[in-house]
Amino acid sequence: MVREFELPDVGEGVAEGELVTWFVEPGDEVSEDQPVAEVETDKALVEVPAPVNGSVRELHFEEGDVIPVGDVFVTFDVEGEEDTAEADADAGEVETESDATADADADAGPAGDPGATGAGDDTEPAETPDDRIFAPPRVRRLAREEGIDLSQVQGSGPGGRITAADVQAAAGTAPAADAQTQAESGETGGSGSTAATTADESTTATAADSSTDESTAGGSTGQTGASQTQTQTQAPAQVESADRERTLAAPATRRIAEEEGVDLDAVPATEERDGEAFVTPEAVREYAEAQQQAQEADAAAIEAGEAFAEGERERREPFRGVRKTIADAMVESKFSAPHVTHHDEVDVTELVDARKRLKPHAEEQGIRLTYMPFIMKAVVAALQEYPEMNAVIDEANEEIVHRNYYNIGVAAATDVGLMVPVVDNADGKGMLQLSSEMNELVQRARERSISPDELRGSTFTITNIGGIGGEYATPILNYPESGILAVGEIKRKPRVVTDENGEESIEPRSVMTLSLSFDHRLIDGAVGAQFTNTVMEYLENPELLLLE
Repeated sequence: MVREFELPDVGEGVAEGELVTWFVEPGDEVSEDQPVAEVETDKALVEVPAPVNGSVRELHFEEGDVIPVGDVFVTFDVEGEEDTAEADADAGEVETESDATADADADAGPAGDPGATGAGDDTEPAETPDDRIFAPPRVRRLAREEGIDLSQVQGSGPGGRITAADVQAAAGTAPAADAQTQAESGETGGSGSTAATTADESTTATAADSSTDESTAGGSTGQTGASQTQTQTQAPAQVESADRERTLAAPATRRIAEEEGVDLDAVPATEERDGEAFVTPEAVREYAEAQQQAQEADAAAIEAGEAFAEGERERREPFRGVRKTIADAMVESKFSAPHVTHHDEVDVTELVDARKRLKPHAEEQGIRLTYMPFIMKAVVAALQEYPEMNAVIDEANEEIVHRNYYNIGVAAATDVGLMVPVVDNADGKGMLQLSSEMNELVQRARERSISPDELRGSTFTITNIGGIGGEYATPILNYPESGILAVGEIKRKPRVVTDENGEESIEPRSVMTLSLSFDHRLIDGAVGAQFTNTVMEYLENPELLLLE
């Protein structure tokens, strides 16, 4: 009848978590897989689901407490289940050891059922669905509403992540025409309408473009992780409208949306034409104003939380969680690997023109094309030419480990510090796929819904310092990696240009700065410079990336 639920291992290597929010109170009825608490680890903010159907008997911790993994933090009353101690005693009295083992195996339930546990299985509760199923909270809620078992759904997102479209397809409620097929074919409809992507793609692409790479073009302000989270969650109607198959709008309305920085597919439709959603200019302006108000309210709340009380001279807060983990990693990196930083600048005028030409084609497929995918492709090409930059030193075994795979980390600023989502196997992906996956990963990192597995395994890291107008930096290695490349803001600068006849002239050109830090134990200065030169060659001549 009584089920003690221990804090599960919410990520490999995580030993404890801070209880942020209780979603339930004693006496509340819960269903299996329903979130009961929100826990912050040193890697991510995760929701912990209930392992059973029942009612909440007791909450063992208060919000703000740090709970070690494996400690009982909530107790449930479950109908039809015997108390563990009573079941063990009964088994000892009336059953032989072999019989008890057979019964325990039978109680374990069918293979693959994350909620089925035997009466004597003390460790089974630690295996929550979050250990095997990668899906954001809103997708889990959608699955519960549709009555879908997520363990039976094949995820189509990065790393097998389950999206809303996957759940809709399993429930038979997906749109009649596949959105991805429409996107690839460039299908349009109505007055200037385009095929819309799913909510996952349209939402993450917009945010990641403005915050990750758009800043390098000069003019992007760079939205903080806190305000982005507020924008993403402020109105349920936004998610519902973003799931529609297509959006009809006049060209003038689309221009307004672009000027306001609004995702047209997220604007609630106020009219219906030919049976499809139609968005008016007034609806776009109202939506933009609501976003601005939400951001201002969020900024005011942050400012209020950081303000000193009257007469207060100091304020203390715990140094733990993600910020503490980042600090520990920085110290380990700086004191383990001797850093050297090589600086240079590259003329990216042709790259700016190429992106400008390709951007509308990418938008037809619901993808915001930024500069970062071009940089990633150039880095991968350079890593293949200089494999030592993709290697690491195994200090324990005194070996150099050469890696024949290319997982690129993209540093992203969040409201809790720097995170590095990882795009796996970047060498085997096209420009649009890299852009889509990177946008989604960066957005989920800012929302704190990214899984720990998506923050591990990178072989080289790229960080964008141009978001606030920076040019040069001395980035710290994402240890134990051997290299990290910082890219600065793209600025218009006068440069001496030589034409085909050998005549020189001064012209305004688009120039981007590069700062490569590398582990000098493994990488010589000449190799670092040659690696940078190769990256520059691809960025100066973006058509070469078509050969990669």
